[in-house]
Amino acid sequence: MSDQHRTGPSALVLAATVARRYYLEGATKVEIAAELGLSRFKVARLLDEARASGIVRIELDSPGHLNLDLSVRLGEAYGLRHCIVMEGPEDDEELLRASLGRSAAELVSEIVEPGDILGLAWARSLMPMRTSLERLARCDVVQLTGSLALPRDDSPVELVRDVSRRSTGHAYFYYAPMILPDAATASVLRTQPEVARALERFPHVTKALVGVGAWAKGLSTVADALSDEERQHIYDLGVRSEMSGVQLDATGIPVTTELTPRLIGINAEQLHRIPEVIGIVYGAPKADAVHAALRGGFVTSLVTHPTMARELLQRA
Repeated sequence: MSDQHRTGPSALVLAATVARRYYLEGATKVEIAAELGLSRFKVARLLDEARASGIVRIELDSPGHLNLDLSVRLGEAYGLRHCIVMEGPEDDEELLRASLGRSAAELVSEIVEPGDILGLAWARSLMPMRTSLERLARCDVVQLTGSLALPRDDSPVELVRDVSRRSTGHAYFYYAPMILPDAATASVLRTQPEVARALERFPHVTKALVGVGAWAKGLSTVADALSDEERQHIYDLGVRSEMSGVQLDATGIPVTTELTPRLIGINAEQLHRIPEVIGIVYGAPKADAVHAALRGGFVTSLVTHPTMARELLQRA
């Protein structure tokens, strides 16, 4: 039998009266105690009993498909600046990316301020954002990585140009692959005017959006771009997570590998210095990789879905 049924009607009415005054009418415990001739401690106990008995039920609700409870819990667990957990079609990766893209667009529209410099990495999780972005404060937009576009995927150039049109700011983009065959070729390419112009803006980026991949086949477009032998060798060096080509171990510490000097894009030190880095992340198998990025301080905000949120909470 519940506590509510064991408690007498007079006590229930008193608890309900106290709860109504406190939760709905905004009275303080001291005010309620004076009005009802009770001690402040008695009022506090009645409020506790009202919640325990079910007279008072506190629920977090929100419009749309935002899971407010998981958003709050995950944000608090990792000390995130912003945390958006959206309900979505988790069994359909393409639809899930579209849902997260819409949420990321809303977040970016909300937090980007005039004068910000917004950095955008190449990641499949970012591409749907640009089609959902309706407004953006005037800011410059910078391409953070070269392209790893797969068949039917859009390039980071299109991403940066489309977003910059919403902001009416300057667009810093370049046509270059993300991974070069050797370090010497990558070094030469970095001196090309368009590439150098974008790279020079990296230290000034104030907000950025990135994806996070796990260092395993099918879980990172960077890892997938390498041969099985190269991918395994880098794994053996301790790499477990990847963000915009920046390779991290399981604890979030950057790892320099033979791939590092072959990359065109932001490096670990530059990424870590950006004040606000929003990770758009999905897929439970990537949870350890996302956890590493959070532990290393490379991600300060998240846009994700319930399954990923629960996996991360288990690791917090």
